[in-house]
Amino acid sequence: MPQLLFVDACVRGAESRSRMLAERFLSSYAAANPDAAILHRNLMRDRLEPQYPEVLARRDALAAAGKLDDPLFADAWQFARADRIVLAAPFWELSFPAILKIYLERVSMRDITFGYEESGLVGRCRAEKLLLVTTRGGDYSLPETEWMEMGARQLKALCAMFGIPKFELLCAEGLDDERVDAQARMDEALARADALGKTF
Repeated sequence: MPQLLFVDACVRGAESRSRMLAERFLSSYAAANPDAAILHRNLMRDRLEPQYPEVLARRDALAAAGKLDDPLFADAWQFARADRIVLAAPFWELSFPAILKIYLERVSMRDITFGYEESGLVGRCRAEKLLLVTTRGGDYSLPETEWMEMGARQLKALCAMFGIPKFELLCAEGLDDERVDAQARMDEALARADALGKTF
């Protein structure tokens, strides 16, 4: 049974526009893939401790002892074993909320999601695709602002590190710009979510 891992980093919960967009995608995906399992990882409910020195020391000691089956590595294994990955997070401070960064630090684990071989760095993740679902107050697809967007670019680079061949972005732009019809932009993004769910 194929597994899609949905990581929810929408800090406003049910009121989040990014969550709304992600839920539309997931509904379409589930209808098109009835045999797929959708695993939910809610980062607001199941909060991760940042990588403080004592957390890193424990992680390093467990890894050195070969104890990669410890619960500390559960997120990394779940991430590595997923067939598809969807991350939902709002656009904050030119990337995404810190809660998602903490999660990404946890899943970036040598000998689980990546490793080193004679040829150099190799990805160890099974996923064929990773999708970022996000909403942005401004429009960062424009030439004068696209250089400022860091979140999607970071995730695309992590996909390369983890061995995930395809990164995709589902985004509603300019939702806080009073000069545009924000509802029309959101409606267009929801329609794209429906279409993408059928092919992802």
